[in-house]
Amino acid sequence: AEYLKKYNLKDNDAILAEPNHMAIYDEIMQKEDLILVAGGAAQNTARGAQYILPENSVVYFGSVGKDVYSQKLEVANSQYGLLTKYQYHEEIPTGKCAALITGHNRSLVTDLAAANHFTPQHLDLPENWKFVENATHYYIGGFHLTVSVDAIVKLGKHAAENGKVFTLNLSAPFIPQFFKDALDSSVPYCDFIIANESEAAAYAESHDIASKDVVEIAKALAKLPKANDSPRTVVFTQGTEPTVTVTYNFKTSEYEIHEYPVHVLDSAKIVDTNGAGDAFAAGFVASLVQGKSIAESVDVGQWAASVSIQQVGPSFPFPKVTYEKK
Repeated sequence: AEYLKKYNLKDNDAILAEPNHMAIYDEIMQKEDLILVAGGAAQNTARGAQYILPENSVVYFGSVGKDVYSQKLEVANSQYGLLTKYQYHEEIPTGKCAALITGHNRSLVTDLAAANHFTPQHLDLPENWKFVENATHYYIGGFHLTVSVDAIVKLGKHAAENGKVFTLNLSAPFIPQFFKDALDSSVPYCDFIIANESEAAAYAESHDIASKDVVEIAKALAKLPKANDSPRTVVFTQGTEPTVTVTYNFKTSEYEIHEYPVHVLDSAKIVDTNGAGDAFAAGFVASLVQGKSIAESVDVGQWAASVSIQQVGPSFPFPKVTYEKK
């Protein structure tokens, strides 16, 4: 708690590092209880989805430096069978996120570094675009809205035009607060939008939605104009409170609203909540790929989150555990 106060950090938040935070990375490297884990919000979800899906089902695009950290990422991803197609930068280091844990809370401080330099041209390379064309589902972490909206829209248009599934995670409250225009330009392509209750509240505030009710916020988001007429589903997680889904059918102008209670996990089993949202998204999108219903996809998402928070960092155990419907 004292360390968080030193840098004016909240005990359960996610921010981009400012100049006064940069010393954190060197300081925590000196700590004896330091644990290095492969991270990156969308990359966490990609690994989690690959954990669930058959081998060689998932490919991840991102931007890294040519350094020891990108090498560690490649090793970690290969353990899961995840294929990585990085855009490498000679002069810019790999991004880092400090996850400062107090009790069951985590304060995330991210230095995007090379992750901030991804360009759509990397997708255009023939050897990369073939993966885009072969894919049936696309998942974007909201943090990428701070980097390359053009790349997101490029994938979104391809998905909308070809009837493929496009999912966006808001990822952190500051995304709808400070990257509103980037978010709004991506929403028309979204079949699924995932967020937690804090991100939902931030979206409502930044988009002048008077209600603080998560269902009303989800209804407003679900009904926004869409590039094609397939339904849009908004999924709001709320920690241990029920997960809410709101689906808007553009053909009938009707809503379908559901709440799904969270399976209780003994608090003594919780090791680290960092990456719980990424793990939920992994279970959810992997289930969509498998053709499961939204209800079962939520259940698998909740299961994946409960498995992940029993590990250190956004990771899953080996030997593998598998989902069993309750």
